[in-house]
Amino acid sequence: MKKLVSTLAVIVLFNCQNNAQINEKQLAVMNAEPVEVPLQDGKARAYFASGCFWCVEAVYESVKGVEEVYNGYSGGFTKNPTYELSNTRRTGHAESVEVIYDPNVVSFETLVDVYFASQDPTQVNGQGPDRGPQYRSIIFYQNDAQKKIIETKKAALAKALNATIAAEVYPFQKFWMGEDYHQDYERLHPNNGYIRNVSIPRLRRFQAKMPEVLKEKH
Repeated sequence: MKKLVSTLAVIVLFNCQNNAQINEKQLAVMNAEPVEVPLQDGKARAYFASGCFWCVEAVYESVKGVEEVYNGYSGGFTKNPTYELSNTRRTGHAESVEVIYDPNVVSFETLVDVYFASQDPTQVNGQGPDRGPQYRSIIFYQNDAQKKIIETKKAALAKALNATIAAEVYPFQKFWMGEDYHQDYERLHPNNGYIRNVSIPRLRRFQAKMPEVLKEKH
């Protein structure tokens, strides 16, 4: 009986976690104490996963108070992940961004609003045409205050949409920087087919929803 209950618990957890690679190593990541990144030169850092990082990078770089955004990998158990390893779906990681921002200009709370406004919050295990656990939605928290903000907004959105919100909520552990060729991808490759047909339309949809947070020139 105990074995049956344990098996059912794992199945439920698996279904609730967007089909991420649930194993002992992944569970350890999900249940770990969050790592808080200290301010550097007055700038804070926040971490998000929401489909292709090219798209997410472009969204956050359009927001006032955001100084820089880097593409990489987070949320998994594999050390030194790469793009190729991530695509095997066996690293636990999702394509993620590191958002460097001025907390005197834009709050973490607003960055969470940007997160939900810039995606389909009900899509499980991906965004748009990008499917798989490496594209799943995750919001990372570094302390209890951030966790409360995320969970409150997620619950309010679920109520407003009368739907289940797909984003997972993880304690931040480590951000692994992505390859150089992934950085500033939309800006450097504006004529790329994916950028023109997926990334830019997604950016424009977000900008139409939250014009008040946008930089004057972007």
